[in-house]
Amino acid sequence: MAKRGGFPGGMGMPGNMNNLMKQAQRMQRQMEEGQKELEEKEFSAKAGGGAVEVVVSGKKEVLRMTLSEEVVDPEDIETLQDIIIAAVNEALRQAEEASNELMGKMTGGLGGGFPF
Repeated sequence: MAKRGGFPGGMGMPGNMNNLMKQAQRMQRQMEEGQKELEEKEFSAKAGGGAVEVVVSGKKEVLRMTLSEEVVDPEDIETLQDIIIAAVNEALRQAEEASNELMGKMTGGLGGGFPF
C-alpha cells in the first residue's frame, strides 16, 4: 500500500526549495544594493518662491539648507520657520517616495514585504 502524504515526485521538492532559497537570497542582495544606492542619493526641495532650499539624503537626514537674504526678516521669524518646514517636508516626501518606489520594484508589487 502506497504511503499517503509527503511530497510527490520524491526528491523533486528539495530542489525546488533550494531554487526558492537562491531566489530569496538574490532578492535580498538586490534590496540591500538598492537601499545603499537610495541612501547615497540627495533630494532637494525649495519653498517660499525659492527663498529656502533644503537637501536631504536617502537616509532622510538634512544635509544642507540655503536661505536667501530677503527671507531673513527679524520682524517675521514665523514665516521663515514655516517656509523651512515646508521645504524640509517636501524633500523628505521625495526621499520617502523614492524608497517606496524601490521597494515596489524589488517586491514586484507583492506588498507586505519579506521577513528578511
